Amino acid sequence: MTYKITEMATHDIRFPTSLELDGSDAMNPDPDYSAAYVVLKTDDGFEGHGFAFTIGRGNDIQTKAITALEPYVLGRDVEDLGALYKEMVYDSQLRWLGPEKGVMHMAISAVVNALWDLKAKRAGKPLWLLLAEMTPEQIVDLIDFRYLSDALTPEQALEILKNQDGTKQERIKTLKAQGYPAYTTSPGWLGYDDDKLRRLCKEALDQGFQQIKLKVGADLQDDIRRFATAREVCGPDFPIAIDANQRWDVDSAISWVNALRQFTPHWVEEPTSPDDVLGHAAIAEGIRPIPVATGEHVQNRIVFKQLLQAGAISYLQLDSARVGGVNENIAILLLAARFGIPVCPHAGGVGLCELVQHLSMFDYVAVSGTMDGRVIEYVDHLHEHFVDPVVIDNGRYMAPAAPGFSAEMRPESIAAHLYPNGEVWRNG
Repeated sequence: MTYKITEMATHDIRFPTSLELDGSDAMNPDPDYSAAYVVLKTDDGFEGHGFAFTIGRGNDIQTKAITALEPYVLGRDVEDLGALYKEMVYDSQLRWLGPEKGVMHMAISAVVNALWDLKAKRAGKPLWLLLAEMTPEQIVDLIDFRYLSDALTPEQALEILKNQDGTKQERIKTLKAQGYPAYTTSPGWLGYDDDKLRRLCKEALDQGFQQIKLKVGADLQDDIRRFATAREVCGPDFPIAIDANQRWDVDSAISWVNALRQFTPHWVEEPTSPDDVLGHAAIAEGIRPIPVATGEHVQNRIVFKQLLQAGAISYLQLDSARVGGVNENIAILLLAARFGIPVCPHAGGVGLCELVQHLSMFDYVAVSGTMDGRVIEYVDHLHEHFVDPVVIDNGRYMAPAAPGFSAEMRPESIAAHLYPNGEVWRNG
């Protein structure tokens, strides 16, 4: 029996996080975390929820881009995920707006993720488990290998998945018992003063996190002082990563990171433009052995492929809502496994922690088979607005048990934060 999508609704949802400088960094000093949100309803009463993450202005444009995809989903079978994904990505006129990048690709991601949320709810399983229990052949069928075959073929992907297939149940049991390691960025926002940085570093240690991250890149002397403050609290060997949020040119990235070398950065994240593959490779060479990490703004699987081919990154930071949704992120996980590079996803924002935990857990069970050198970013913002929020215990993500992709917001949160007429915004 098939079930059809009968309704698609979109919402422009914004949270005034700029008031407390939550999320502030060298490139984004006053973000208002936002979601261009989509709800798909079916004729059997289920709903699928998804969103594209933005930081305020332009969220209305992103919402309209999602609405433009309505003709692709209304009346369609909710199980038709591989075909629906490729139809949207392959549309010749939509592709002209990218291709496979920017606002339209993020809109496709929101719809694809909502479809997976719907599929997992109907199956009665959390998404990570639904994916993990699929056969290697079923997973390979979800992937668009166009432009990837010089680095990853369907046969190679199948081999990676089959290598882990026989021991998946053991890792599922481990994951349910122990969860997945996390690191926190909550202490490190650039707008926080030193007292708040010191207090939040201490709280991160008390909460069991094994790594933190500091935003850098606005002023070198400030970064030296803030990094010294964090080291004073956390100790000389505790992993502290730094994140420049694309602030630097190649030469300034090399000199700036080398000036912070005394504090032993665990990695430097987004040191330059996310599109500059050769620039990342040059930075990696110029700051060696400090690792380079990037990915939250990488626009598609092709750029990830090139970063891996060029030896430009030591950590791959996929984002759950920027590329073309679950299908494309599975391709990126397999690329990372092919090149032996650990995946440490970007999260934070609004709802990104809820989504990306499923991808890392699927990676552990079915793709990489390991948690070694892998952590998921965690930021303690806005989780209370979700029906199935993340659970962190002793610095680890606990495996979600509720059916779906953990993407569903509470109705009262949606109503209060609708822009510009929700109660939060009407009240100034």
